[in-house]
Amino acid sequence: MKLELVPLPVSDVDAAKAFYADRLGFTVDVDVAPAPGIRVVQVTPPGSACSIGFGSGLPVYEGEPGSVRGLHLVVADVQAARAELLGRGVDVGEVTDAGGGVLYAGLQDPDGNSLVLQQMPWRTGDAF
Repeated sequence: MKLELVPLPVSDVDAAKAFYADRLGFTVDVDVAPAPGIRVVQVTPPGSACSIGFGSGLPVYEGEPGSVRGLHLVVADVQAARAELLGRGVDVGEVTDAGGGVLYAGLQDPDGNSLVLQQMPWRTGDAF
């Protein structure tokens, strides 16, 4: 089994798409309106096999906007990733050490769904 898509509730599909694509640098894989009143957008972080999906007109997108917490974006270098996102205008929190060399920095999308940059010392180089 592979996890390939995490539905994310958002209040404004265009604002979410702009944030994830333009600010975070995710690839827009899908943006379709397959029927009246339905829109499906799927974006993928660079190098990831798992995407985030959001849209309108389908039950899977009916959750409370801003209710998703702690989606982890694993990075090789949390300081470099944080600096890059700050340069793109993303409000990223300070880096914190969770112990064992695991480092985190938090951020939120326009609706308040939270994500964290996570660096793990055993997932670097060829292991990343």
